[in-house]
Amino acid sequence: MVSTKTPEDAYTAEPFVPERGGLPALRKAAAECRGCPLHRDATQTVFGNGDTDARVLIVGEQPGDQEDRQGKPFVGPAGRLLDRALAEAGIDPGQTYVTNAVKHFKFTSSGPGKRRIHKAPSLREMTACGPWLAAELAVVDPELIVILGATAGKALLGSSFRVTQQRGTLLEEEIHGRQTRVVATIHPSAALRADDREAVYQGLVSDLKVAARALD
Repeated sequence: MVSTKTPEDAYTAEPFVPERGGLPALRKAAAECRGCPLHRDATQTVFGNGDTDARVLIVGEQPGDQEDRQGKPFVGPAGRLLDRALAEAGIDPGQTYVTNAVKHFKFTSSGPGKRRIHKAPSLREMTACGPWLAAELAVVDPELIVILGATAGKALLGSSFRVTQQRGTLLEEEIHGRQTRVVATIHPSAALRADDREAVYQGLVSDLKVAARALD
C-alpha cells in the first residue's frame, strides 16, 4: 500500500532546516517549509529579521495580518508600538533581531474578502516550528532573549509559563539547548487592545527596562 502522508503530517520543520549558510540560507529554506499545515492558508513564511549580531533577540507569537502580507515580522501596529517601547526603555530597535515562535499566520475568516482574524497557534504547531527558532538562536547568539506574550513564553519555556507571574524578571533558562538570560513581558498587541492603553504600555516599557539594565 502506497503511503499518502506528506511532510506536514510529521509536524516538524527539522527536515527543512539547512545545516549551514547562516541566516540567508535559513530564510530561503523557511520560505519552502511544509513542516505543518499552517503553510496552506498563509500568504508566505514570515522569517525573523534584524541585526545578525544583535545582543537582544525578541520572540513574539506569530505573524499578524500585515506581517503575512509583507513577509516581515512586526511591521504592523504592534511592531510600531514595540519599537517605541524599546527606544523608551533604552534599547535601540535597530540593534535587535525580531522573530516569532511560529512563522506562518494562523487565522479564521468568515468568507472571501473578509477580515482575517488572528487565531492562537497550538502547542503542536509551535513545537513543529521550534527548529527554525533554534537555528536563529544558534546563528544570532544573543546575550538576552525578550519574550513577548504567553504563547511565545509557552513555546520557549513550556506549558507552565505564565506571563502574569514571570514578566519583568531576569531569568536564566535553557532554551533549545542553550543557557540564556530571558526577560518576559506582554505582547505589544495587548497594549493596543487594553482599555487603559497608557498604563499597559508603561508596564511594557518597565519590563523592557529590566532587559536594558541586564545589558549594561
